[in-house]
Amino acid sequence: MSGYEALRTTAAWIDLSDRGKIRVTGEDRARLLHAMSTNDVQHLAPGEGVYAFFLTSVGRILADSYIYNLGESLFLDTGPETAGKLAAHLDKYIIADDAVLENETEQWACIGLEGPRAVEIASQTGISVADAAYAVRHWQSGFTSRVSSTGAGGFRLFVPSTFRSELVEKLEAADVPQARAPEARIVRIENGIPQYGDEISERYLVQETQQMHAIHPNKGCYLGQEIVERVRSRGQVHRMLMRVRIHASNVPPPGTKLIAGTENAAEIASAEFSPALGEVVGLAYVRAEAAHTKPQLTVAGSNPAVKATII
Repeated sequence: MSGYEALRTTAAWIDLSDRGKIRVTGEDRARLLHAMSTNDVQHLAPGEGVYAFFLTSVGRILADSYIYNLGESLFLDTGPETAGKLAAHLDKYIIADDAVLENETEQWACIGLEGPRAVEIASQTGISVADAAYAVRHWQSGFTSRVSSTGAGGFRLFVPSTFRSELVEKLEAADVPQARAPEARIVRIENGIPQYGDEISERYLVQETQQMHAIHPNKGCYLGQEIVERVRSRGQVHRMLMRVRIHASNVPPPGTKLIAGTENAAEIASAEFSPALGEVVGLAYVRAEAAHTKPQLTVAGSNPAVKATII
């Protein structure tokens, strides 16, 4: 069975070890991250986690991260391309705070076990997994977090890098195949899960991504909050990230426009051919009017015209 099929029907493991891992210690660690991120870090109990954005002063998305409370520290699980700039961004705002940042990316391997049977397989192989979304549980010399990168369900295992090979052998002994990055990407886009660096970047405002689970609606001041609140109060969202299906097998590149009548209605952020659906799936930034009315679209420049549908 391919990794793609396993992600959709059973479970597969995904190597996520290139993700950035930043540990934050010191008495002011929660206060610092609470003031710098869009979600509620101050009230995270040990074993809990959240998904959050880190914004620029003008409300653009500098990075995203899962933030886990490991008890003696807070642990940031962020994208490969954002670890360095996120650490530098946070360090710039540490003035009189008792907070220390340590980039532990090379010290930890991260393996995702994802798919409909991922948690069942974890139980069978002695891997301890929490029930709540984003929650963490200590396991052997590392921990697990209830996060799925593809939207297929599952969790992540963080283990010392020296233990990676042993962990992979354990999973493969349980007949869990590997899903390579291109296979995981297809499933992620099928399920409408955006990823920083592909569909989310400093180009976009929080509300445009529609990832409102990254925002705590009642928390106090944080960097970029003024812009987030202004957009919310005025309802000025001009485009929204949405799933689209393109009724063809050729995959249009990012930036391709989708047309409603004679007007640009959307711009593709990412797309892949879905073997299961027999056509292209994508994530696109759709203009607000089209997001509400969902007109029939065509791919710009296609001849004969290729139809597309907003999901």
